This record gives sequence, C-alpha cells and structure tokens, in this order.
Amino acid sequence: MAMGQSQTSGKAIGSLVCGIVGLIIPLIGGVVAIVLGHLGLSEIKRSAGRLKGDGLAIAGLVMGYLEAAFFVLLIIPAIMIPNLLRAKMAANEASAVGSLRTITTAEISYASSCPEIGFAYALSEMGPKGTACPKGANQLDLALSSGNKTGYRFTPHLSSFSEHAPETAFGWNADPMSVSTGRRHFFVDQTGVIRFSTTGQADENSEILQ
Repeated sequence: MAMGQSQTSGKAIGSLVCGIVGLIIPLIGGVVAIVLGHLGLSEIKRSAGRLKGDGLAIAGLVMGYLEAAFFVLLIIPAIMIPNLLRAKMAANEASAVGSLRTITTAEISYASSCPEIGFAYALSEMGPKGTACPKGANQLDLALSSGNKTGYRFTPHLSSFSEHAPETAFGWNADPMSVSTGRRHFFVDQTGVIRFSTTGQADENSEILQ
C-alpha cells in the first residue's frame, strides 16, 4: 500500500454489514449498525483523512434506523397486542364474576322485598325499570339489568326456575359475547357458589371457581 493511502474504517464496514444482517434480525442488527455507524463517522472525522468509508457508515446508519423503526412500529405491537387482549379478557371475566355476585345479592333482596314473587326471573325487574314489584326494583344498574355488560351476556338458567310464584330458586349464566371478550363461562344459583366452564355454558355441575 502506498504511503498516505487512506484505509476504510472497520467500524464503517461493520455498520453496513450489521445493517444487512438487520434485514433478518431487525433489533440486534439495527442497533449494532447504528452504534458502529456513529463510531465509524466519528473515527473517520478524527483521522484527518487517514480513514475513509463515511458513505458505508451512513448507509449502515440509515439501514439501522429503518430497522429499529420497523421493530418499534410493527414487532413490538405484535408482541404487546396479544398480552393486552389477554389482560382485557381477564378484566372482563373478573367483572362478570363480580356481576354474578351482585345479581345474587339483588335476588336475595328482591325475594325479601317481594315474597309473593320470590326470586326474579328477569334482570330487568331488579333494575331501575322493574314494574312487577317496585319495592324490589333498583337492585341492579341499568347496564347489568339489560343483560349485557363488559363483554358478557347474562341470561336466566332456565332449568333453575320453576316459573311458579313464589320462586324459591334461581340460576344465572354469564357467557362471553365473543371469543375475544372472554374465555370462561360462569354460573351462579341460590347457593351463591359461582362455577365456571371453558368448553361451553356452565351449570350447577361445573367446576367451582376458587
């Protein structure tokens, strides 16, 4: 090599190589390309002409930043979204269990206030718009008394009711409205024990919720 001939910065070359590697492994390759690119440019600037390769370093930097941006904008959401969905489903399930406990308390209060009717067969009768026994109304909020709340649908468990007054037993199901709103199905009856199923609608024979 002739005296005074410039050499190419190894860091600049490394930046470009890592930028290419980042096409396969965006996070690792992109970050290393960015670090080496900046180090390479700084090294070339300090070398007073002894080193070259600033174009390689800049190319590596551009690829590195693009790959890092790709990871942040696409990969991270792809990782986080399923976790967020699972968290949302867990929150919906917890809310459904809480609503069944609220319904149980409302049923007991309704039967006490309306002994000639007993337990209510319709959630609406325990809500703000209940008419069969006004003394037993307003036990449930409007959303729950409509039968739909936080991704779950609440329906009477038909075999639990005799449909003869006064009702001496009750049963309520809480089922997810879709596979994205919940995984478990719940059931409660006059015993106050909440049961669940992951395969379909729960009943009095389903596993007890711990």
